[in-house]
Amino acid sequence: MYSVCAGRRPAARVEKRSRERNVRMKTPLVSVIIDTFNYGRYIEAAVDSVLAQEFPSEQMEILVVDDGSTDDTAERLLKFSGRVQHLRKSNGGQASAFNFGIEQSHGEIIALLDADDVWLPGKLGKVCKTFEENPEAGMVYHRVSLWKEQEIDKVDSYFVAVSERVPESRESMLRYPMVGTSCLAFRREALAGLLPLPEVLRSQADAFLTALIISIAPVVAVPEFLGRYRLHGTNLFQLDTREASARQVENRMEMRAALLAEIERWLELHGHNLGSADLQAYLKQWTKAQEADAFLLRAPGRWQYFLHLREYPRIYGRIMSRRHRIYSYMRSFGALFLGYHHLHLLDEARDRYKRWSAWFGKKARPAEVGKTAA
Repeated sequence: MYSVCAGRRPAARVEKRSRERNVRMKTPLVSVIIDTFNYGRYIEAAVDSVLAQEFPSEQMEILVVDDGSTDDTAERLLKFSGRVQHLRKSNGGQASAFNFGIEQSHGEIIALLDADDVWLPGKLGKVCKTFEENPEAGMVYHRVSLWKEQEIDKVDSYFVAVSERVPESRESMLRYPMVGTSCLAFRREALAGLLPLPEVLRSQADAFLTALIISIAPVVAVPEFLGRYRLHGTNLFQLDTREASARQVENRMEMRAALLAEIERWLELHGHNLGSADLQAYLKQWTKAQEADAFLLRAPGRWQYFLHLREYPRIYGRIMSRRHRIYSYMRSFGALFLGYHHLHLLDEARDRYKRWSAWFGKKARPAEVGKTAA
């Protein structure tokens, strides 16, 4: 009897290992989640940019979470049948779509893409390699160019590369940027600590993830341009302040207020001291943005605007250059004399000075070179 049992045990182990190996082979490394709502005109370009990645197809699954679209999104996705999972749900907003997609996904890495954006070739390979090289990282983010039809792409001015355990340094917390959905990829194990996302966030769910993942794991920045953020008239958050309607600004403020409340609720629930100086400085970015948007709806008085501007060098002075810090104080005092609607005159004067300095510098350089050579 002993010999029979002994003979069966190795066979059972082999069979178990075989089953585990098959499960691993069937489980993708990366789950790409594309959230969309009435973006049929853009969805094909987004999916094509994922399918064009030089990445093994068996290691990737693509889930399009259709958040109750009423346009031709479903018809446009038919051409991708067999390569893309089209997940339909009733309209609930961005957080709801992310929750639904993540729940249906299987990959170790969750890579997000808004339906109106696209990835550049090599994005997934670079992101996965970065995770492999940084086994403790919970999130990897990268740069995107700002893209408007029939215009030259612009550089994203908000990107800052911060690769570390961000809360360990006040400077890092002040420098750490809030980047958009299509820049973000998460390790599932780390992301689990933030789920489910608060579904009150019909937009800004990506900011919730970015803001709080630093409390769970280190993050790594890739300074390369690996995607394109499409600018169009219906962007939910990246608004042109010169063209934004009052309703768009009000919607943005409403979502930002909900975002800040949910961030504070999560931090408090997980034992963070909201009164700490570092955390207060970190959270100021949202309250200052709310003030700036409120001024778009109702112009502030000179004293109110002065107080608003004076806070920037006080909060961010330690990460500003000396010249930047001085100019920030100049702007705040300039607000007392010029007011909200005319402070741009000071900025325009500074820009002219910089252009003149650069021009005179170019003119003087050949003479200086000649003098040195002599």
